[in-house]
Amino acid sequence: MARVKIAKTVGELRASVANFRSQGERIALVPTMGNLHAGHLSLVAQARQVAERVIVSVFVNPAQFGPSEDFDRYPRTPEADLAALESVGTDMVFMPKSELVYPRGVEHMAQVEVPRLSDRLCGQSRIGHFRGVTTVVLKLLHMATPDHAFFGKKDFQQLLLIQRMVSDLDLAIEVHGASTVREPDGLAMSSRNTYLSAFERARAPLFYRELLRIRDQVALGSRDYHGLGSCACAALEAEGFKVDYLELLRSEDLEMPEAGEDPVGLRVFGAVWLGGTRLIDNVSLSAESD
Repeated sequence: MARVKIAKTVGELRASVANFRSQGERIALVPTMGNLHAGHLSLVAQARQVAERVIVSVFVNPAQFGPSEDFDRYPRTPEADLAALESVGTDMVFMPKSELVYPRGVEHMAQVEVPRLSDRLCGQSRIGHFRGVTTVVLKLLHMATPDHAFFGKKDFQQLLLIQRMVSDLDLAIEVHGASTVREPDGLAMSSRNTYLSAFERARAPLFYRELLRIRDQVALGSRDYHGLGSCACAALEAEGFKVDYLELLRSEDLEMPEAGEDPVGLRVFGAVWLGGTRLIDNVSLSAESD
């Protein structure tokens, strides 16, 4: 098996991209923060379906972490990441240093913000988080100039923001949302799951089950979206979770549905704390894939 090629500078990345282009090949980018799991690798597999070349970026982005968040302890596993990406046939891994991405420091660089969408849900409790996400993603898209970019639906708000940014700024890139990959017990795969103690890990799937219970109630005809969310919050709090938010919203714009509105196009979004670990998840209230 050929060892995956690594680029650590924009020049190295663009030289490889130019070579791919010269052969008439399409390029897909999968941005990650490393500590890769099966969910990330599924994005690589899906990217391979639409492009001859797949580039994965591995960069723990300081701009999307708040001052009291887990940037310093965020799991970094570069050797394991490279081995995993090599095993699925990744063409190139872009592993820039922070000073390359933010040569003047985050606070002194131009930043990108998507209004309204970034102020809801995670944006309310993680001030500035999505500004950091959209800024780094835009930079990565400019650096790699892909035809396609892939993101997981577990971070559905992030996916929506990036799709809006790409559309608003007229970038010639197709953004794909891939279904959430879950553990056998339903817990959405996440690099932060490693923070959970054994006791917390055993309880964590209750979060997803509560979201499914809401979907089941909607399938049975309930349209009391506010009431369903309130009941789910109470149930999770009773099980030891601290709920950051749990809301039933329109997928296209994260707005509240009207009373009795048809559930097609609605999703239930949640973020909870279990001990010191923040978990996020969402499920569609209609038949579309999660």
